[in-house]
Amino acid sequence: MNELTTDLKLLNEATLNNLKNSKANNTLRAYKSDFNDFGAFCAKHGLNSLPTEPKIVSLYLTHLSKNSKISTLRRRLVSISMVHKLKGHYLDTKHPIIVENLLGIRRVKGSIQKGKKPLLINHLKLVINVINEQKVDEIKKLRDKSIILIGFGGGFRRTELVSIDHEDLEFVQEGLKISIKKSKTDQFGEGMIKGLPYFTNKIYCPVVNLKKWLDVSQIKSGPIFRRFSKGLSLTDKRLTDQSVVLLIKEYLNLAGIENNNFAGHSLRSGFATVAAESGADERSIMAMTGHKTTQMVRRYIKEANLFKNNALNKIKI
Repeated sequence: MNELTTDLKLLNEATLNNLKNSKANNTLRAYKSDFNDFGAFCAKHGLNSLPTEPKIVSLYLTHLSKNSKISTLRRRLVSISMVHKLKGHYLDTKHPIIVENLLGIRRVKGSIQKGKKPLLINHLKLVINVINEQKVDEIKKLRDKSIILIGFGGGFRRTELVSIDHEDLEFVQEGLKISIKKSKTDQFGEGMIKGLPYFTNKIYCPVVNLKKWLDVSQIKSGPIFRRFSKGLSLTDKRLTDQSVVLLIKEYLNLAGIENNNFAGHSLRSGFATVAAESGADERSIMAMTGHKTTQMVRRYIKEANLFKNNALNKIKI
């Protein structure tokens, strides 16, 4: 009997560990943060947060709708539902009081989502030019240029970008192959390979700049994008994804570009938009960005062709 109890205990611990590992750490943190906000709302109004009921969730969504986007409301709903599932409780998120309330909120607010601005070619060149003009050590310039150019050239998410190790790189005659071990849409670690060809203009070439960075930094293994300590001594510590955001905003500001609506995602959306403007089809864009569905890629293509295929161009005044 004791042996059976021990086995069940081990199975229970392994099952809990599997449930935890079924989601990325960032996803679990987001669930926890979202649910904490829901919990605070319930505590303030004397309501039960776990388990809760559809009517309470609907009230919370109405409360949120005053200052939040529709996308935020949907994400909070997913988080509340997932926490209930993980804790062994059932919550009917398809209940009419939730579904109809969301539809009503959407009609009142509208559902157009204004994302972060893409970093387009003109922005990219201005940023690289302004980095070259900085009165800092060459090693710092090379790191920052490589981060921005590789991020743009490969359509990387910022978390993917800072996760690249030297072992993931393969320089070939045509350019550079980068192995992506895991990403937001590849939670099971199947991986993918991105190919970055050489650019004609070496100043803005991701491959050329990365080669220079690796030569100067003498990085032979581990993270390729690392932090500097005081005095610009290169450490072995990996850059955080937030560092990518700060770098982009810093250099946009130095280039005289208003940076409030730019973020780390601007590199990825910039690549997709520019590729679409240049005539790349959605399949080739998705092969680089790793998008699993066409919805977002088609949005980039639509925005890229906003003036190119504009019916007003046919009108002669």
